[in-house]
Amino acid sequence: MIQHNRRTITIAVAILVVGLSSGAAFGQGIFGNYKDRYKKKDAPTKTVKGIVTDEAEVALSAVVQLKNMRTLDVKSFHTDDAGNYYFYGLDLNVDYELRAYADGYQAKIRKLSSFDDRKELFYVFELKQE
Repeated sequence: MIQHNRRTITIAVAILVVGLSSGAAFGQGIFGNYKDRYKKKDAPTKTVKGIVTDEAEVALSAVVQLKNMRTLDVKSFHTDDAGNYYFYGLDLNVDYELRAYADGYQAKIRKLSSFDDRKELFYVFELKQE
């Protein structure tokens, strides 16, 4: 009798484990597909690029920072030898602040509005010596 109960309990536990496992896998399949189906794919974004120069229009080695005014996250970009910078994949519905600075020069700030519907922006930062 004890062995019969032990066997019944073992079978019941095995059925329970299999049932719970398959239910979780089934739920992941449904909800996983549901979430993926409604994700924004290839949502339009904004690009900001430009050049940093001094007053004589000579390219500067500078740092350009992009600040998301909603989340306050800051991304930094070091200009290349020609003074170019580039930020891409920006949310169209967010305001940004763009700041350029270099050693020995005054920093300059530009505001990027979410109301500006252009997808690609080009800004030249002409920095003045301190």
